[in-house]
Amino acid sequence: MDGALTTPARSGSPSSPSSPPTSDAEAVSLKTWITVFGAVLGAFMAVLNIQVTNASLPDIQGGIGTGLENGGWISTAYLIGEIITIPLTGWLSEVFSVRRYMIGNTILFLIFSAACGLTETFPQMVALRAVQGFTGGILIPMAFTCIIRLLPLSRRPMGLAMFALSATFAPAIGPTIGGFITDSYGWRYIFFLNLVPGIPMLAALAYGLKREPMQLRKFAEGDFLGVSTMAIGLACLQTVLEDGNKDDWFGSVLITRLSIIAAIALSAFIIVELRVARPLINLRLFRRRNFAFAGIANVMLGFVLYGSVYLLPIYLAESQGYDAEQAGNVMAWVGLPQLLILPLIPRVMKHIDARLLVIIGFAIFAVSSFINMNLDANYSGPQMIWPNIIRAFGQAMVMTPLSVIATAGIEPANASSASSLFNMMRNLGGAFGIAVLQTFITRREQFHSAVMTPAVSMLAPATTQRISMMAQFFEAHGLSDKQAAGREAIIAIGRSIRAQAYLMAYGDAFALLGTALVVAIIASLFLARAKAAGAGGAH
Repeated sequence: MDGALTTPARSGSPSSPSSPPTSDAEAVSLKTWITVFGAVLGAFMAVLNIQVTNASLPDIQGGIGTGLENGGWISTAYLIGEIITIPLTGWLSEVFSVRRYMIGNTILFLIFSAACGLTETFPQMVALRAVQGFTGGILIPMAFTCIIRLLPLSRRPMGLAMFALSATFAPAIGPTIGGFITDSYGWRYIFFLNLVPGIPMLAALAYGLKREPMQLRKFAEGDFLGVSTMAIGLACLQTVLEDGNKDDWFGSVLITRLSIIAAIALSAFIIVELRVARPLINLRLFRRRNFAFAGIANVMLGFVLYGSVYLLPIYLAESQGYDAEQAGNVMAWVGLPQLLILPLIPRVMKHIDARLLVIIGFAIFAVSSFINMNLDANYSGPQMIWPNIIRAFGQAMVMTPLSVIATAGIEPANASSASSLFNMMRNLGGAFGIAVLQTFITRREQFHSAVMTPAVSMLAPATTQRISMMAQFFEAHGLSDKQAAGREAIIAIGRSIRAQAYLMAYGDAFALLGTALVVAIIASLFLARAKAAGAGGAH
């Protein structure tokens, strides 16, 4: 099989040069595997970039002279650029050719990555991060598309297992790498890090992708109304999700207006895509049972995957006093075991129905979340090792078979749409997950504080005794004024109540993640047997 990836005709005729071989037994050339490896390396690099940057945000904010209020835009700008460009990849790769599109965007991504590491001001950083996200965002769906188009069904599980490294391993290992690099060398080097995998990636793509002429006429035929409504809607939605909790959601005029614009624009986008003859994305793929229910499960996977990557470090930092590197070392127990597990999944799929693997994987993932429900002041990194290892098994068992089921039967003409939709749903699920968790933790802390505070009566003997003991402690450590020591004791009790309320709120958040995975299990129960070689039970 030729390793070149060619752009398919939209008709999806059987003679399309990008169609997979009809015989699953046909061997895949080394050139093809090198091309797939290069594409997957790009997806890994793009996802890893988000996580290492998030782990180093406090240092970046200090380095460019901005505060916490504005610093979130360093991540938000990248995510907006990424989520806008993902649906555009299929169309633009046809216009410019897959080779030019992937290599050109990879070069731009590396240039803007290095530029981010050299920037000195906040406006420059936000602008560069937005463009970096726009160029890096194509690397994720194009890797998925390469796997679908280049590999026969018998080899597709292996390719999707490689892709799973970018989708599940990279978020888990990102905080570890980000914390280590920032603490050891400084935050600027997290952006220079992209140059390391970027060079072999460029070499692999240049070697494996076929040279093709551009088809600029397809640019003029583009679905520009769909592009504009999609870009406006997704940009507004991503901003709402990123900044909603900080700005008190609909208590903010800006968040309210952006929510209305997002709702109108995305509704218009759906209507346009279902009516035009040549849509930007083929939304009719959701009529297919497996793609629709796998999509629902994928949204829940993104919700929990990115939600837990957000939740674990913030819990360890705020409740246990961990720094970025220490929290990253705990997260490594989610990432490293997957290096051993993921390569085995394609072999397991030859003997076990892919649907059963997905359900078992989600169930194991859910168990790892429910284990963390009952937190206390002593529940820190060592106690989280086993839940994280369990989670690693669950994550590794889900991504590859779920992708195989979702893409089974997808025609070459629809490969780009399927890739864009499937990856966009996981990213949106992650954005919703982080936004929901931020608000959920705040609300649950307020609830638990409200329940506990009345129980601590100032007239109760136990409370009085506790205040007296703490006042004596403060007097013995420098406070000679008894009234001041008493006030400090009362304040300390209030802090203790709030700390306990936060522990309970974080436990509730882990329970919420487990519940989201139960929803994914329910969606997976509706999946039909996928006709894909390499998946157990395919007939």
